[in-house]
Amino acid sequence: MILCCGEALIDMLPVPDGFAPHAGGSVYNTAIALGRLGAKAGFFWGLSADFFGDQLRAGLKAAGVDTGACVTAPRPCTLAFVRLVEGQASYAFYDENTAGRMLTTADLPDVNAQALFFGGISLVAEPCGSAMEALCLREAANCVVMVDPNIRPGFITDAPAVRARLARMLVVADIVKLSGEDLDWLAPDRAGFIAGLLAGGTRLVCVTEGAGGVRAHTAQGSVFEPARPVTVADTVGAGDTFNAGLLAALQAAGVLTKAGLAALDVATLHTALRRGVQAAAVTVARAGANPPWAHELD
Repeated sequence: MILCCGEALIDMLPVPDGFAPHAGGSVYNTAIALGRLGAKAGFFWGLSADFFGDQLRAGLKAAGVDTGACVTAPRPCTLAFVRLVEGQASYAFYDENTAGRMLTTADLPDVNAQALFFGGISLVAEPCGSAMEALCLREAANCVVMVDPNIRPGFITDAPAVRARLARMLVVADIVKLSGEDLDWLAPDRAGFIAGLLAGGTRLVCVTEGAGGVRAHTAQGSVFEPARPVTVADTVGAGDTFNAGLLAALQAAGVLTKAGLAALDVATLHTALRRGVQAAAVTVARAGANPPWAHELD
């Protein structure tokens, strides 16, 4: 199982007469996409006992994602109001005292997973950020860890603390996915930062550039996969879906293990990148975070 650990929220997407609620959150989107692509996936987060929580649980169930690790709490659900400018999304988050944000280390599940995925705003706020970090560091020796920081600068009030947390998590990660914007925020010296990750033991670093495609870096060199030409509805969930396509393909190839990633060959990597890019292309072609099902790619 690939256990996705991190935020689930309600994206309030703009419509002509206001906003409409859609299940979302970067880690939630990745879990949904994994399930739809046929991967064995689970999800861990705090979900509200209200009707928004019901909406989130329904989406996970429909995608075949295991929710046994989730915590249900009598707290509100995080809301993210989305503004779209030429298809590019920006966010205003409402997250005080929510079911997810208030997760603590006492809520951490017992883990029986092949891989753990972390990322998004769940690594920023407290106390949930400390809980996610603790889970990552606790399990890093036992299973594959992937981290996608998915930086939202407008949500970050203590940049040094976030950078320090990411440094502690990235150093134990087997797979790291970064957008060009993430790299700009984390480290002006892109090449040096990527080289440092690989020298520290990270097996795969993927850098996405939207329409510019994705370049994957390993200790053996780099591999490029171009983006697919599509008419973009919006970019909500694009990177999250790429993550799922990549992980699902690695799992299907039998290399989503520490040994498998250490010996990852170029052909298998190309296949995984292609799956991620194909899946992301479907998501950006339709409104909101609506990842494809496996039959839409095959």
